[in-house]
Amino acid sequence: MSYPSITLKKGEGRTLKSGGLWVFDNEIAAVSPDVVNGEMVSVLDFDGYPMGVGFYNHHSKITVRMMSRHADTVIDEAFLRRRVEDAWYYRKKTVDTSSCRVIFGEADYLPGLVVDKFSDVLVVQSLALGIDRLKETIVRLLLETLAKDGIHIRGVYERSDAKVRLQEGMEREKGFLSAPFDTKVEIVENGVHYMVDVEDGQKTGFFLDQKYNRLAIQKLCKGAKVLDCFTHTGSFALNAGIAGAESVLGVDASQLAVDQATENAKLNGLENTVRFQCCDVFSLLPELEEKGEKFDVIILDPPAFTKSRSSVKNATKGYREINLRAMKLLKDGGFLATCSCSHFMTYELFTKTIGQAAKNVHKRLRQVEYRTQSPDHPILWAADESYYLKFYIFQVTNQF
Repeated sequence: MSYPSITLKKGEGRTLKSGGLWVFDNEIAAVSPDVVNGEMVSVLDFDGYPMGVGFYNHHSKITVRMMSRHADTVIDEAFLRRRVEDAWYYRKKTVDTSSCRVIFGEADYLPGLVVDKFSDVLVVQSLALGIDRLKETIVRLLLETLAKDGIHIRGVYERSDAKVRLQEGMEREKGFLSAPFDTKVEIVENGVHYMVDVEDGQKTGFFLDQKYNRLAIQKLCKGAKVLDCFTHTGSFALNAGIAGAESVLGVDASQLAVDQATENAKLNGLENTVRFQCCDVFSLLPELEEKGEKFDVIILDPPAFTKSRSSVKNATKGYREINLRAMKLLKDGGFLATCSCSHFMTYELFTKTIGQAAKNVHKRLRQVEYRTQSPDHPILWAADESYYLKFYIFQVTNQF
């Protein structure tokens, strides 16, 4: 099958040639007159050399998202079935699949598409025009693939309500892709029960990428006084509680999140150990310091302070501030779990920022471990956007 083509400028396509999956608008020299937004195109180098096949959208700065590096590929149902089956096979080999991310966009060679499985419910997020036109077929193929393993999905919900869709020239969409069902879904992760609100929760309803990082802090929390900052629906706090913490305070600026976290604590019988407070973390940390509070374990899981290169400098100040404050609140020898979920806050910059914070408050850091996102959010080498979560655990001590 022959697709319309786009041709790169001479010397451009560096991301693509180094293994990436994107072609940007300023890299394109020529476009066939029969190219249609959302449809497949063949990508040619400036000299006509075929680079592969992807879908086109002139509304987006990411004008082409690659589906295959093979120029003769036909993007049909058989092709999509292979992609879906490969994604599911990978999850079965690497993670607990009771709740997991089944499709992670570019890292599964299905750019712009996210599918999360929460027990027996799927949540779909489509962020690019080309994949949006294929999503119903992909969902059907995924249901068929899961059914082969005896997994029955009772409902599918779409959460394509992210602002980035507007940059693709699409409307934001949200609603059922199946017969209506109860959108409050109970899941179990690391022995902790949660009620996930797939309709109104953040993004797809729950952050699955920290699954094994949450498990990693359990061993530190037995008998400990714990502070969980930016707790969202209480996931780190509840892992601390179920591990036998003496007391846990979870803090978030969203009253809705705090209410959900409180319900999750009751669901696990932890309401007497784990409590939640709605307030601004940046205001609370100095208040706790002024009161002379000290904690054995502090967890910092903030939202992305930067979503663009232009705001990295201000984000760095924010990360430095919260880590500095947390170190001052820890008992000598206490433990700090700290992370960044921003792709633009690189490993090197995040590491440097934490080091500066420690130096500013005369603390020594003994690294326990460094982690990233759970394997169901795979990091695809040469596709830098797939590597976003940086997670450290330190023991924090006074200067010797």
